[in-house]
Formats: sequence, C-alpha cells, structure tokens
Amino acid sequence: MLVGIGCSNTEDAFLSGRRAAGQAMERGAVSNAHCVLAFCHGQLNHEEFLHGIHSLVGNGVPVLGGSAIGVITNHFLSYEGHPAAVAVFQWEFSCCRFEVSEGLHLDERRAGSQLVRCLEPQSTDRLMLIFYDSIRIPGTLSGPPSLNASSLVLQGIEQLLDPRIPVVGAGLVGDYGFGPVRQFCGSRVSSQALVGMMFSGEIIPYCRVMHGCTPLDGRYHVITAMEGSSVFELDGRPVVERIDEIYGNRQWRLQHPVNLLALGVNHGEKWGPAREFDYVSRLITGILPDGSGISLFEPDLLLGAEVQFMIRDNATMIESARKNSQELMEAVRRDGKRPLFALYIDCAGRTAACCNAPAEEAREVQECLNRYGVPLLGFYSGVEIAPLLRRSRGLDWTGVLLVLAGDEGNGNTG
Repeated sequence: MLVGIGCSNTEDAFLSGRRAAGQAMERGAVSNAHCVLAFCHGQLNHEEFLHGIHSLVGNGVPVLGGSAIGVITNHFLSYEGHPAAVAVFQWEFSCCRFEVSEGLHLDERRAGSQLVRCLEPQSTDRLMLIFYDSIRIPGTLSGPPSLNASSLVLQGIEQLLDPRIPVVGAGLVGDYGFGPVRQFCGSRVSSQALVGMMFSGEIIPYCRVMHGCTPLDGRYHVITAMEGSSVFELDGRPVVERIDEIYGNRQWRLQHPVNLLALGVNHGEKWGPAREFDYVSRLITGILPDGSGISLFEPDLLLGAEVQFMIRDNATMIESARKNSQELMEAVRRDGKRPLFALYIDCAGRTAACCNAPAEEAREVQECLNRYGVPLLGFYSGVEIAPLLRRSRGLDWTGVLLVLAGDEGNGNTG
C-alpha cells in the first residue's frame, strides 16, 4: 500500500483541494490513486474542495470524509482559518470497499444496519471505518444542537456485523457553533449520511484511546429525571443547580459546549482506583433553552444510571496521548508488522485553545509517529468511535489513534 499526506490552509477551496492532493501524491509516490480520505473546515466550500482533489486524482476516484474543525498531519496542525488535509491511497491489492447509507437523521439504527447490508461483510474483513454527520439540527445562539446518536448507529451496525470486526470512526462537526456538516461520499458532497469503509485481507488494525478526564470527586449521582439526551435531575435535584454550585457562578450557562465539565460512567470497580480506560464520558453541549436541564452529546445514558462529574485534566490528556501512542507503536513492532498509515480522530474539545492547555496533545501523537516514519492524517471531531470495554462505543473528549499495518514486506511512503 502506498499512501501520501497533503494539507493546505487557504480560502480558495479548489486550490486547497488541488494543492493538498498534489502534495499527497508527490510525498507518497502515488501514480494511480484508488481512494482519498479528506477533511476540511466547515467554512470551506466543500464542492469546490472536492473538485480540486478530483482535478488531480481523477473523477472516478472515491473521496471520503467531510467537515472537520481542524486537521493534523505529521508536520501540520491547525484549527484556524480554512485548514484541510487529505490522504491519497494506492492499493497493491484490493483491500478496501465503501458504501453510503442516507437518511441518517430519520433513523440512525436503520442507517447502521443498512450500511452493513450494503457492504456485504466477508470472512476476510478486518476493520470497519465509519464517518457520520453529527448534526441533526444545527445549534443556535439560544440553545444547543440536536444530534445524531452514535449509540444508535452502532446498535444498527451490531445487528448484522460479526462482533470480531472492530468499528472505528467519527461523528463529524465543522465548527464550534455546531453548524451544518458536509460529507464527502465518493463522487459527491452530501449530509445526513453514514459512510463506511471495510478493510480486509492483509491489513491489520491497531487502535488506542487517549483519555483526558478525571472524576471531580469520589461521589456518584443517580439520574432521576431525563428524556433522550436531556438530563433534568440528579439525586432528585435540578442538575442545573448542582452545576451552578460546582462552578460557584452561572457563567457556564453561556457555554456551548460546556468547557470544563462532563458526565462520566465508571465501568470498572466502583470504589476502586479511578482508571482512565474504565470511564466513558459524555460532553455537555449546553443548558436547555428553558433552563430546565442540560443536553448531552449522546442519548445513551439511562434513567437510574449512576454517573460522576468529570473534569478535563490537561496533564492527564497530554500524558495519555504520549503513553498510548508509544504503546501502540510498540505493539505493532512486537507483532512483527510494519505500520503503513495512521489516522488520529481527536475530539475538538481537546485543542489547546479550547482547553487552555500549555501545548497541543496531538503534538505527542505527531512526534511518536514521526519517530517511526508513519504517514499521519488526523482531524478534530465531535464524537470518536473505538473499541472500549469489550465493544465499539461512541466517545467524547478522547483521541482515537488507528494504525493500519501489514507484513514487513509491504512498501509504503508518505
């Protein structure tokens, strides 16, 4: 497999797509492109960006991906201006196929099962990579957005997919205002879609989840009133009042999403030491317009569930990115495999600007992969999907690093 990475940051969308694709083909020594992964800021003209890519790789080459708040490559990281990045692939053997399931906003579960049905799973399949439109209804100044649920998408996928096949992917967002998302669906731009890529044959996936939240304290709270992704009460008290007490003021009510706080579920030992890989956290997208509760990024928490308040911990986030990147690459080497390509799906809430962090945690991923000479494409997402605690889950405030590897004989440049 040959793969090259290219990037750009210019308002001219056609030029941006052409420039990024040209860099990728040159750096990867790609002469016959078979597939492109592409991500660009939500404010960039996606149709023109796609045309720019196709002007170099050819109109028949599928382009998959879509809106992102920012992008990451081996030597580039930006979420300001009009950042864009692509990975151009040339297969040495047929190892990937893709399908698109439309109407995601009408029924996420149905879209998931329909995607698997269209992909026609085979015994040689190794990985399913998915990208979906996170935004059902865009957010406004007065309230949070309505979101498509990764949990329902995954339920639909799990109905038909062999459980041995991991599902990795992202819910796409294009800006911090939760505006409309645009998706690259092969030869066209669309929205409210679920795009799936199935990798098979000799490709071996390796995946790690980088965390960044720790429990605020040792207290557990019971959800006593909720509907869908909206939580109204914890322990019989209005959740908004509880958060007011945590902050000591009401300034958090102006934040969409809430910058510091999340809700988390501990899947490990209840009174044991807090371990990052035991927690699944849910981003608080903001207070409801009538002030009666909060909205979460996912509707998968249940009435009666025990949750903890989680706070973002910059030191934990950066150390987790460093540690897990290195351990993943050591696992690839230990298995005698050659890393061919890395995809980093990074929550947009983990940027240094959003976290007031001293450094970008994604720099740890860049530095690790550069030491091993692995081509890297990354982007800032709304939801990250990866195997965690025995099944694939939608995650918040995480980074998901996926490395595609092959036998030592496989060539790669980038």
